[in-house]
Amino acid sequence: MSTTTKAKSEPMADLNPRSTTYEFMGPPGAFLISFGVPFMTYLLYFGCSEESGGCPPPLQSIPDRFVEALSDKIFWASLWNTEASLIYLGWYAFCIVAWAVLPGDWVEGVTMRTGEKKKYKINAFSTFLLAMGISCGYIFRNGPESFTFLYQKWIGFVTASLVMSLVQAFYVYASSYRPGALLALGGNSGNFIYDWYIGRELTPSVGSFDLKSFNELRPGLILWVLVNMSMVCEQAVRRGGFTNVTDSMWLVLAFQTWYVADGLYNEPAIFTTMDITTDGFGFMLAVGDLTWVPFVYSLQARYLVFKPVELGPLLAAGVLGFNLLGYYIFRDANGEKNDFRNGRNPKNLKYFTTSTGSKLLTSGWWGRSRHPNYLGDLLMAFAWSLPTGFDTPVTYFYVVYFAVLLIHRQRRDDENCEKKYGEDWETYKKLVPYRIVPFVY
Repeated sequence: MSTTTKAKSEPMADLNPRSTTYEFMGPPGAFLISFGVPFMTYLLYFGCSEESGGCPPPLQSIPDRFVEALSDKIFWASLWNTEASLIYLGWYAFCIVAWAVLPGDWVEGVTMRTGEKKKYKINAFSTFLLAMGISCGYIFRNGPESFTFLYQKWIGFVTASLVMSLVQAFYVYASSYRPGALLALGGNSGNFIYDWYIGRELTPSVGSFDLKSFNELRPGLILWVLVNMSMVCEQAVRRGGFTNVTDSMWLVLAFQTWYVADGLYNEPAIFTTMDITTDGFGFMLAVGDLTWVPFVYSLQARYLVFKPVELGPLLAAGVLGFNLLGYYIFRDANGEKNDFRNGRNPKNLKYFTTSTGSKLLTSGWWGRSRHPNYLGDLLMAFAWSLPTGFDTPVTYFYVVYFAVLLIHRQRRDDENCEKKYGEDWETYKKLVPYRIVPFVY
């Protein structure tokens, strides 16, 4: 079926102007981040694992061990695991097949510069349920020891996901030069390193299969939950069964599974986000979706395998309440925004009308800050790390990283809104002065 609704056409040269500004410090920053993300992913394993001797390992041993590893051929060979790579390839293929065969509505995204609206198939939640059903049935039939391979072959899976990210980044960059490709406004600088990293084409597709939205929701996000399940199984094997798995591990699994399920259930909401409407698809999104999400976001669960923490009823209830508070803010704020965008205002919220006719909320959660959903996200991120205790700062890496990410996104959004609304944006900022955290930032 057709995946675009056409309205008008313009010469592609007019629709794809040369990018005149850089993000992430331009080509040098793109080059460093392209190496830095894989390096940090490996570092979080070797700096927080049983094999390394702690989380972190003895600090005085790190320089010597680092130099020794770099010159050791056996170390480099250990980063690759053929079995893990084949399993990962099979997992990715499963996600594609599920997208193709599972039923789902086709919904339109926002209007693109061509005047068209791209159509997306909605069945990510069905894919998640199918993957959960197969995995849980497999574990029930074969025992927890049958599902520990993600923990046991961790580095092999990381490397496999990186290879997939690189292959896709080079493929979409090359295919972006075909006639008629709609480029991202920020990804057509003419510099190979920068455009390859940031993403040159806006919506790379193979027929009706949209690569960017698919990667955003399916192979990495669902794999994150499967990784956590593998961590639960590894702990169950070590502690004598699922009944002996710690409350901290169950909380991490529950929090992050719910977060993923909620995002997949509300799949249509992603089609109005900056990742889909504005950013191109390059190595930045590929490695973020396929490597960073499943293998960095699961750090807490992996830590709890070899450093189990028993919270007890009171502390567990406190952490649960903290997570629920974050989720309530996140979901209620997004609900207000989505209702308002769709012409509904059940809470009778106040709004500011710009000179171009756009309406910006100035009450409810959106009157407390310009990004209240980010506040909910940050509270949940902190709640996910609390079950690991306070013996190491490493398990709180996600909180720090996520804060930096959200602040960067907030600043990008503010810059875009300033260009779009002009003086009206300055008026709006006086009405809603706080960016994310009311009375703080």
